[in-house]
Amino acid sequence: MAEAKAAQRDRGYQWPDEGDLVVCTVANVKNFGAFVTLDEYENKEGFVHIAEVSSGWIKYIRDYIREGQKVVCKVLKVDQEKGHIDLSLKAVNEHQRREKIQEWKNEQKAENLLGIVAQRLGKTVEACWEEFGYDILDSFGTLYRAFEESVMDERALEDEGFTGPWVKTFIEVARENIIPPHVSIDGFVEATDFCPDGAVHIKEALHKAVVEGEGPTVKVQYIGAPRYRIVVRAPDYKTAEEEMQKAAGRVIKALTAKGGEAKFHRKE
Repeated sequence: MAEAKAAQRDRGYQWPDEGDLVVCTVANVKNFGAFVTLDEYENKEGFVHIAEVSSGWIKYIRDYIREGQKVVCKVLKVDQEKGHIDLSLKAVNEHQRREKIQEWKNEQKAENLLGIVAQRLGKTVEACWEEFGYDILDSFGTLYRAFEESVMDERALEDEGFTGPWVKTFIEVARENIIPPHVSIDGFVEATDFCPDGAVHIKEALHKAVVEGEGPTVKVQYIGAPRYRIVVRAPDYKTAEEEMQKAAGRVIKALTAKGGEAKFHRKE
């Protein structure tokens, strides 16, 4: 994702690629087309010829596009030497428009959240970009995805190799400001049973923790005897924690009934 890092760092000097979808603000509408500014590329302007405004016949162009309007266009041609970017409005369907606008809004929100992170750390936003922001882009593709993944999976940043005091603050800000489609947490149990059938007892007890279906789910992963990870996925953290406790309780109850022992730990 080196390109993502470069694009974010020197956005004002970057150019979109042909075929890209871009968010634009209509600056000036003429009878022959409309001049727009590209919101994601500082100081870049583009032009939408009247033939690219709509697939039908246009009597009054301002019935289709007007000054100050946010539009999503497809990049048709880029001439860096002349500084021209030709765009099409009609080549973007409604689904593409909605997705691109949402993506743009998400990144706007993510940059605001990074500002909150910087404030809590007592640093400038620029310092945060240099310390970990650009590396996050390399790993997650977008800043918003990093915030969202941090809410859905508390180990997301750690799994990508990120460490440092800023990680905790980043996750806190994410949890306070983003509503995820789901969250994922984990804990582990230490399970032992020295009976001749101990291995069978442990396997049966761990199976009691598993929950499948459309609601909260619980999975068990082997770490290394006697430790087994319990992974819970749920709509929110409160539900996830409740399901975690229930799952661990089922394992402990089932194993102790067979003469074994089990202890639950929320964190390794």
